[in-house]
Amino acid sequence: MTRLWVVVPAYNETARISATLYALAAQTDTDFTLLVVDNGSTDTTVEAVRAFAPCAPFPVHVIVEPEKGVGCAVDTGFRHAIGGGAVLIARTDADCLPRPGWVAAARAALDGGAGMACGRITARRDEHGPAGRAVFALFVALAAAFGRIRPAHRGDGSLAPYRMHAGNNMAITAALYEACGGMPRRPSPTDRLFLNRVRRTTSSIVHSRSMVVENSTRRLRAYGVLRTARWYLDRGSGPLSPDPR
Repeated sequence: MTRLWVVVPAYNETARISATLYALAAQTDTDFTLLVVDNGSTDTTVEAVRAFAPCAPFPVHVIVEPEKGVGCAVDTGFRHAIGGGAVLIARTDADCLPRPGWVAAARAALDGGAGMACGRITARRDEHGPAGRAVFALFVALAAAFGRIRPAHRGDGSLAPYRMHAGNNMAITAALYEACGGMPRRPSPTDRLFLNRVRRTTSSIVHSRSMVVENSTRRLRAYGVLRTARWYLDRGSGPLSPDPR
């Protein structure tokens, strides 16, 4: 039984999930169990995972969460992992590419005493050249800076200061996940709400620059900067689809 599980929520990710799976197979630390939570896909996402499983260097499980919303899929996956014996849990998404040292860095942070570890995101290289990745990095930096000064994140009784984290690049102990109440069971965006639950529970949150995930920018490309910012502030997607696949 492995102590660490990696949870990957997925919905209609046939075009991208194989790259994510092989990025996990290329980790320097493969002593983990992979759990893919299918959120009611109507394509061949599940078949792609099952085709990958026989060649994976770790156990692979697939479960289905019919209740729509990434928060539902993540919460079901984390609780399934805990029920399966997970002590440490890392999460990425089915359109992301964790770099080879990602699992090792997550394990080191949690084994080093952190309750939660958040990593660094960068734009996928297969979607952008240097200029596009630089624009993405600027967007992330501006969003993080705004999050730190936003009044709603200050003086709220939290035990740790606010620092933006990406839900597709985080790791947490099973004990802290249960203690904070877990991921809000709702559609995305859920990351900020979850982080605030953790902040109200513990100050043991670290940011690891060694945990690097290459992030898909399809929402940014579909919405543009201003509409993406509005969406992440939980103001909705306006006339655009909430799921830009």
